[in-house]
Amino acid sequence: MEINPFDTEQLGIQTLEKSLMKTKSERSLKIGLPKETSNDERRISLTPGGVSVLAANGHEIYVEKNAGVDAHFSDSEYAEAGAEIAHSAEELFRKSEMIVKVAPPTKTELNWMQPNQVLLSALHLGHTSHDFLNTLIQKGVCAIGYEYIKGRDNEFPIVRMMHEITGSMAVQIAAHYLENGSDGQGIMLGGISGIPPATVAILGAGITGEYAARTALGYGAQVFVMDNDLAMLRRLENSFDRRIITATANHQYLSTALEFADVVIGAAMTEGERAPCWVTDPMVQSMKSGSVIVDTVIDQGGCISTSVPTTHSNPVFRKYDVVHYCVPNIPSNVARTATYALNNVIVPYLVELGDAGGIEECLWENTALRNGAYIYKKHLTKKGLAEQFEMPYRDIEMLIASQI
Repeated sequence: MEINPFDTEQLGIQTLEKSLMKTKSERSLKIGLPKETSNDERRISLTPGGVSVLAANGHEIYVEKNAGVDAHFSDSEYAEAGAEIAHSAEELFRKSEMIVKVAPPTKTELNWMQPNQVLLSALHLGHTSHDFLNTLIQKGVCAIGYEYIKGRDNEFPIVRMMHEITGSMAVQIAAHYLENGSDGQGIMLGGISGIPPATVAILGAGITGEYAARTALGYGAQVFVMDNDLAMLRRLENSFDRRIITATANHQYLSTALEFADVVIGAAMTEGERAPCWVTDPMVQSMKSGSVIVDTVIDQGGCISTSVPTTHSNPVFRKYDVVHYCVPNIPSNVARTATYALNNVIVPYLVELGDAGGIEECLWENTALRNGAYIYKKHLTKKGLAEQFEMPYRDIEMLIASQI
């Protein structure tokens, strides 16, 4: 087969297919991909190429009609890859043993979920509820959250992929809202000869912060990165050859940085927990008129006190004359790229699930998916969620070992 050397999407998915085609699953899975209906979500978890891998391994894939259209994947592409097109979401939920989606299920989708189904999706810790968790528990759903999936290398592969996209996009978004056409200050991030660049303050030295810093430096901005983890700050300093300025995220440094910042990227978070709130109302009030805040962790509760979730259709609001962009699902605005990123992580897990012969065996053998499970056998399995919602929990390894 001839491959256009510039068609990077085709090359990437064919490489993935080549490595997976030879596996033989012990059990055929019935996997459903519903169309996303919440918060302008445009992504889908699997590409047609990923579906072809799973179909080749004997799995049955149901894709809701037009589920991939916003990521520019047509129904015919999924059908040609081996999927069956379901004409309604309710039909898809009824037929599937496993639901794979991007956003958490809506209330309607929760009603459609069947006892003992497997759910693989994001959880959105900042917006989940006691009722949501209790419904999944009562139905006996095995729920695996993207935010919790962590391999033996202590990496969060899906979170990392989305954070790389989010960090890069956050700076691109901020640059747009600094322009006059967006009622901004009318300044460029990078400046020009004889005119200093804009100042970008990044809160958090994790993956989102790293990619935001990389993109901001590419624009030519002056970049501050603030965190309370000195090892992470040191790593970024070394990575960027000391072209960034770092500081601990204490009240004094935060207050000073925000007074001078043209852009603030909120990226402070701890994996699997609500985001810490580092920026107070008075700090935001002290910022320059027309400056821009992009709170990239708003889906985890936000790290800026003035942040309120927005949507892609109405993405910004002003408070204290500071532009706030607080869209929870930033990667969905580059839905095709984000779908390929999700697909390349998720497909190997689904193949392993089939190889293992079932969810119980797979959770015992696969560290990443076991870490990802937050509900199993009608028990909450994450201490952080249990404390947040005052619910009992059980350790998942004990549940698997005791065969409850």
